[in-house]
Amino acid sequence: MDYAAMVAALDWQLELGAVDALAEAPVDRTQLPEKQPPVEDWLRQGGDSGPVSQPAQSNGQGHGQRKRPAATAPAGAGAPALVAAESAADPVADAQRAAEAAGDLTALQAALADYPHCGLRHGARNLVFADGRADARVMILGEAPGADEDRLGKPFVGRAGQLLDKMLEAVALRRDADAPEAAVYLTNVLPWRPPQNRDPSPDEIAMLKPFAARHVSLVKPDVLLLMGNIACQAMLGRKGITRLRGNWAEVHGIPTLPMFHPSYLLRNPAMKRHAWADLLALKARLGSG
Repeated sequence: MDYAAMVAALDWQLELGAVDALAEAPVDRTQLPEKQPPVEDWLRQGGDSGPVSQPAQSNGQGHGQRKRPAATAPAGAGAPALVAAESAADPVADAQRAAEAAGDLTALQAALADYPHCGLRHGARNLVFADGRADARVMILGEAPGADEDRLGKPFVGRAGQLLDKMLEAVALRRDADAPEAAVYLTNVLPWRPPQNRDPSPDEIAMLKPFAARHVSLVKPDVLLLMGNIACQAMLGRKGITRLRGNWAEVHGIPTLPMFHPSYLLRNPAMKRHAWADLLALKARLGSG
């Protein structure tokens, strides 16, 4: 958690009356002032306003006055300036600059690893970058890593990935093929797993979209497959995979085919017939290329 988030969390706790982590005696919160001074006021005063008194407490032998210790100021005199700097940062603009500066896939992976604005990185085990051959004719862009992908550091290795491998093999494509003509390259819009596999938020998609777009530009596949709504939203600016699937589009001048995500097919087996039709369209496009 960064400094700005910690200050916001502390302010929220103060508003609720959570002043002491541990206290020697219980506190009657109904006798406290309705509102505690905001933590920002304390910070502006330099954190040296001294201890704050609490109302009298009963110890069973009469009433006495107890002092509440003053909060400890964060280390580093420049902490408030850091809050202002982080608040002024533009995660999307920073991502755009970092992505454009990456001259190859190794540099792009390093830029993602150094990107500080996405909170998902703090809860993930691994940065999931890519798998397969970078010179493959087909590039597959998915949504985000799941639990197995996060654990192994590779995209599409869980149940959905195993189904995808079978789908690709049906049209003579493999991620570990020796020849680029028969190979695929796999990645995701998000390189870090969202907690509990939730859908990425619009802010997360927006800040990581420049990296995904740069990834596509560096690989330059003959065909790009967009697996699921999140990939379509990031690359095409549209959602509604049921309407989009099977309809060719273009991303950076590359023929692009939206398809159902394999995880959706696991939940809705009846939709596999549409996925098979899309795979045949992919095979036809590769054969004519």
